[in-house]
Amino acid sequence: MSNAEMVRLLEQYADLNEINGENSFKVRAYRNAAEAVASLGESVAARVEAGEPLTDVKGVGKEIAEKLTVMATTGRFPQLEDLAKKVPPSLIELTRVKGVGPKLVQSLWRTLGIASVAELEGAILAGKLAGLPGVGAKKLEAVQRGIEAYHRNVGRTRLGEVDFIVEPFLDKLRAVPGVVRLEVAGSYRRRRETVGDVDLLAATNADTASAAITHAFAAYPEVAEVLGSGETRSSVRLKNGIQVDLRVVPEDAFGAALLYFTGSKAHNVALRQVALDHALHLSEYGLFEGGADPDRPATPGSAGRRVAGRTEEEVYARLGLDGVPPELREDRGELVAAAAHALPDLITLADVRGDLHMHSTWSDGRATVVQMLEACAAKGYEYAALTDHSKALAMTGGLDEAKLARQWEELDEVLAEARPRSSEAPAGRAGVTLLRGMEVDILKDGTLDLSDEWLERLDIVLVSVHSHFELSQAEQTARVVKAVSHPQVNVLAHPTGRVLGERDPYAIDLAAVFEACLANGVAVEHNASYQRLDLSDVNLMAAKARGVTVTLGSDAHSVDQLATMRYGVDQLRRAWLTSADVLNARPLAEVRRFLRKGRG
Repeated sequence: MSNAEMVRLLEQYADLNEINGENSFKVRAYRNAAEAVASLGESVAARVEAGEPLTDVKGVGKEIAEKLTVMATTGRFPQLEDLAKKVPPSLIELTRVKGVGPKLVQSLWRTLGIASVAELEGAILAGKLAGLPGVGAKKLEAVQRGIEAYHRNVGRTRLGEVDFIVEPFLDKLRAVPGVVRLEVAGSYRRRRETVGDVDLLAATNADTASAAITHAFAAYPEVAEVLGSGETRSSVRLKNGIQVDLRVVPEDAFGAALLYFTGSKAHNVALRQVALDHALHLSEYGLFEGGADPDRPATPGSAGRRVAGRTEEEVYARLGLDGVPPELREDRGELVAAAAHALPDLITLADVRGDLHMHSTWSDGRATVVQMLEACAAKGYEYAALTDHSKALAMTGGLDEAKLARQWEELDEVLAEARPRSSEAPAGRAGVTLLRGMEVDILKDGTLDLSDEWLERLDIVLVSVHSHFELSQAEQTARVVKAVSHPQVNVLAHPTGRVLGERDPYAIDLAAVFEACLANGVAVEHNASYQRLDLSDVNLMAAKARGVTVTLGSDAHSVDQLATMRYGVDQLRRAWLTSADVLNARPLAEVRRFLRKGRG
């Protein structure tokens, strides 16, 4: 059993236990174990086979290690199978509806027999939820909005979750003899924040290799159902529900096929028009001159002489264009820029010099300050901001002034232990300069959840909304504008409050917020957690157009979550941002100047 399947089963076990009313400690233990396995850089099955203890993995205790060993050796999770006989697994999907938590799911199931989203919709229409404990008019409205959001997101998976599933699949297929190229196309390659079906494109050097990769594709252990299988095209559905399509194409047409299947559709339409303007015809088979009917799709036998198609760059160059990065292929002016040799030099992960949003065990993080700083050092960062939560978010164990003072005492000790002999070297851990900060809650009236005295002492102040999402657009906007107008505020974190697939953005006038940020020297954050990716690419483009500085924060609550920075970079690239647009792609001295707001 693969790590991905183990993670899926552990999460399902946690969900069903929560719905069944098990204690929160047991549920949290299985969620932590799922996250530990997801971030493990090696196969659990391989560790078991080698006789290596699983209890060495942080987050995996003796009881869960025994279950993982059974999964690795038998491919089964008996306890989950027993629980699924008592609690229908379809109830898990109900918890994906915003406003429907495990307790309400349990009540809906036990009282009304509701076990699916469709049944919940029917019950609402029939008025069956009236009088159900805890379901008043406002709650019912929230559930209905949640169902609408569920339908908008159904069939799409967050990019970070797809990576976890696709990457081992690619490793398996790339090991097939005769496979010369294998790439993922579609919205995944364009790094959209969520992905529908996954499109794989392969080129082989022999007919036997084509048959071999098709067989390996269908035989992959995570495949639940083979939807279709042929010499050049196959489709499967994985156990997690994602459909994956494989196309095998000739090597001399691989570039044209990759271009076509990467999309977007709008980009492809615009590019085909450019080809027609050059008296050429572009299709998934290549770029051709002569012989094609412009009103019908070109095929190898009808398209004339192929003049490009082995690589994407070859196609773009033949049309007089610079190569367009996949993230920009949305028909937002990229072809005009490519023709004028004016495409931006997009930011890369290597440009990021530090992380400006992360948490430790002082609030709801799972790693100590030292562990987080050492992990930042391992990434080559110059600086890192520690931004634990303030007290208003009680569930996170946020810091009040007294707890913040105790944290600073620890930070003093950490820095004293790591202080270099040279006074010119940075005050930090392993060369990483620590910025003392906090993620301060914006209260309902727009005031901040920390005294001005402490706000003035912090190196960096992030402010964010974690409550009262239901406010009207005017109220929410006024609240946030008031917060960013505070003279000590530096960054507005996750500005729309969205959680992909779970919570829609709250109502807010971002244009007014951007104006206030610009006027007060406040940056807007792109939150790189793949669960949020907030701001969206479109809103990031609007922020850049208005001249607002952007920061990038992983919002990491553990060492492994620091790696989510890559997803943030993906979205900045989709928004046409360069390193010059992003605060933490700048040296520490420039970051400090920005944070001081001209105060010396």
